[in-house]
Amino acid sequence: MNTQTLSFSHMVKAPPAAVYRAFTNATALREWLCQIATVVPRAGGRLYLWWNTGYYTSGEFITAEPQEKIVFTWHGRGEPGPTKVQVSFTPEDGGTQVAIQHMDIGTSEEWSKIGLEIEKGWKKGLENLVSVLETGEDLRFVLRPMLGIFFGEYNADKAKELGVPVSEGIRLEGVVEGMGAQAAGMQKDDVVVSMAGVPTPDYFGLENALQHHRAGDQIEVVFYRGREKKTLTMELSRRPIPEIPSSAKGLADALRKRYAELEAELDKFFAGVTEEEASFKPAPDEWSLKENLAHLIQGERGTQSYITELVTGHERYADDFGDNVHAYVEATVATYPTLKSLIQELKRSDTETVEFIARLPAEFVARKGSYWRTAFNLLDSPFHFHEHIAQMTAALDAARKK
Repeated sequence: MNTQTLSFSHMVKAPPAAVYRAFTNATALREWLCQIATVVPRAGGRLYLWWNTGYYTSGEFITAEPQEKIVFTWHGRGEPGPTKVQVSFTPEDGGTQVAIQHMDIGTSEEWSKIGLEIEKGWKKGLENLVSVLETGEDLRFVLRPMLGIFFGEYNADKAKELGVPVSEGIRLEGVVEGMGAQAAGMQKDDVVVSMAGVPTPDYFGLENALQHHRAGDQIEVVFYRGREKKTLTMELSRRPIPEIPSSAKGLADALRKRYAELEAELDKFFAGVTEEEASFKPAPDEWSLKENLAHLIQGERGTQSYITELVTGHERYADDFGDNVHAYVEATVATYPTLKSLIQELKRSDTETVEFIARLPAEFVARKGSYWRTAFNLLDSPFHFHEHIAQMTAALDAARKK
């Protein structure tokens, strides 16, 4: 079979060690190339990369020469056969010249579209590699559009409750003021089943639907409002990007200010709330105010664990967000049984996160991609917090009407 080699190269203003790590560390690969990665960079070691488009590739390292060269096999989903990739790292002008050769690509008709996708993937990936290593910015986030929605849990029971005839989709818990979903007329409990012609049975389906679009694009949205199936056109909103401080101290100061604002909002909300009101459950499957607070505490603990994973460079990856474990929520409420103790524990957890950030190792801050991702996630708009303020407002209203 006749084959071809596709070649790509790019200058990166980063040392060879940093660029080599970007190709051989699972966390680093996720920061510029794919969504899931598992790698063992030694001869005979495994390689597996996955994208939220559903495409994946697997292979084996043939050569791994630190800071100099790696060679690995590549067999992607739907491809007629395995190919081979060589990446070399050459010090040049204070940076690194990265050269990629993707070899053994067929020239037959069945390979034609695959070859174009491989070419597009490496060009887009290298563009993002440069951005991540030089500035920290992941272009997949910076250029990604936003819908302006809050996600709600959705399953067969919720579908039955809402009268929706499908059990898979994205349920809106609410919409963000001034963004695309609100402007298009969407509202709480709408269940989105398709965007831009792509099914959205879950969050990752939504990511897949939006990956080829940018802010300002108009897309078709198919959703259910109760039993009625509706279609509308939505303009995608631009994602607000917070200013990322250049130092761990600056990030800690910005985060401390953010938490102070949210805690003041929390104190205002709970002023005058009684223990009985805080313990009231609007329905058997809905949380009380105390349970919402327990969930926020657990979320802060999860943030600390996630930062630890990024600092160590051994990030776990969940296939989805999973369901909340109610036993865990109940355990936290049992451990901090009063409203005062729950609020104090949430504030203590906030303080612990800030103190952790202030002490981030210098070598981690120097890994611009990991540091930028950490800062972005911490300083991004607090949609999750306000989603739970909305839930608690509804629960308190129900408690005071009973």
